[in-house]
Amino acid sequence: MAKDKKKPVQQDEKMPAEAYETVEQDSTENRAENSEDNGGVTLSKDEFERAKAEIERMNAEIETLKKSADEAIGDAQRIQAEFNNFRKRNASVRAESYDDGIRETIKNILPVLDNFERALATSDGSPFSKGMEQIQKQLLDCLKKSGLEEIEAEGVFDPNMHDAVMRDENDSDAESGTITAVLQKGYRAKGKIIRHTMVKVKA
Repeated sequence: MAKDKKKPVQQDEKMPAEAYETVEQDSTENRAENSEDNGGVTLSKDEFERAKAEIERMNAEIETLKKSADEAIGDAQRIQAEFNNFRKRNASVRAESYDDGIRETIKNILPVLDNFERALATSDGSPFSKGMEQIQKQLLDCLKKSGLEEIEAEGVFDPNMHDAVMRDENDSDAESGTITAVLQKGYRAKGKIIRHTMVKVKA
């Protein structure tokens, strides 16, 4: 595009030199101001429209990229939440499996504990009997540390904890449904019953 060339101000023979310098200075300042206003670039109408359309296209592309980024972040957050839930479930299942193994092991040892109690029921106070008592106590302490608890067997019969294997027909002051004798101790381990208490119940 051809630019209009401004002719330099011609000094009139009758114009004083000082006035000529002032006019030339004003013309130079106006050209500088116009250059600053346009950023030093002059656009035609078509060029302006193309630049505007390009800016709109870029803004639309930016919005699309932002939307894609938000979706990717959302997907990543959902995957993280699902993984955390899976890890918690897996930890819970692993802990329960571990407790089941402990319960099964204790259950297999209970007959040994029963035999100790039967043997000590006829204790004569000899050194051998006292030694047996110490071994039985040590075994019981180890089992308790692993979560073993004895089930209470006093008062009213509870089918959730007790197993009534005999009925007490004797005349006594005990009310019907009351436990009158414990035939075999019951135990729970890690909060679950591993053997119900065998009892005699008042008819």
